[in-house]
Amino acid sequence: MRLISAVVLAVMTNAAAAQTATQQPDVIFVPTPPEVVDKMLELAKVGKGDVLYDLGSGDGRIPVAAAKRFGIRAVGIDIDPQRIAEANENARKNGVAHLVQFRQEDLFKTRFADATVVTLYLLPDLNVKLRPRLLAELRPGTRIVSHQFDMGSWKPERKLELSGRTIYLWTVPERKK
Repeated sequence: MRLISAVVLAVMTNAAAAQTATQQPDVIFVPTPPEVVDKMLELAKVGKGDVLYDLGSGDGRIPVAAAKRFGIRAVGIDIDPQRIAEANENARKNGVAHLVQFRQEDLFKTRFADATVVTLYLLPDLNVKLRPRLLAELRPGTRIVSHQFDMGSWKPERKLELSGRTIYLWTVPERKK
């Protein structure tokens, strides 16, 4: 009986791992240029005490830069295991592995309520799809910065151009009572 239970558990574990491993990214990885990363962090006014989440974090350059520059805790979420491995190596090489965590998760299912800053470089339809969760789950005052794409009808507080790229900033508003 124990052998059967062990076999069933192993099959279920492998099936769950295979399901996660076979999920495909919704976007291809296009790295954010370093000058845009810096401007995104500046626009969000990242500082001591912030917790940054990068949704669709790719090679981890935004969380790594935030941790290295400001000494903050940062979390990168990406569905691609290759990107997660690159991000972890990037954090290690930059001496911030103790501040940065990378998780292979679906950004539409992951938990990010403790974020004070959220960064994005997703396609417009993904930003719009994610917007209700951001507004419902993030605390008022949380800053959201997107590279290149807006959030549909939610107008940004700031929009700036840098070397042919656009950066948007929103702040999660107080909830209506």
